[in-house]
Amino acid sequence: MSPGIGLMKRRLEKEKDAIALATSGIAKKYDVKPENIQTLETKYHDDTGDWYVALGWDGEKAIIQMDSVLATITEIKEI
Repeated sequence: MSPGIGLMKRRLEKEKDAIALATSGIAKKYDVKPENIQTLETKYHDDTGDWYVALGWDGEKAIIQMDSVLATITEIKEI
């Protein structure tokens, strides 16, 4: 029997872990150097356990949604 989501250890426990994953995802998807990507805002949603990170680069912006338990990007939305 596996533990419920509330009992599982989160893989993205800290804000810096979420920023690193989001930056990596944007760098790969848009072929941008990580040093050119700027963190605009971060938010952790307590109810769902998701991280949201807003990043900007070369006049573009995106919000990256990540599952903190699985440490995966679930959605990238350009804004």
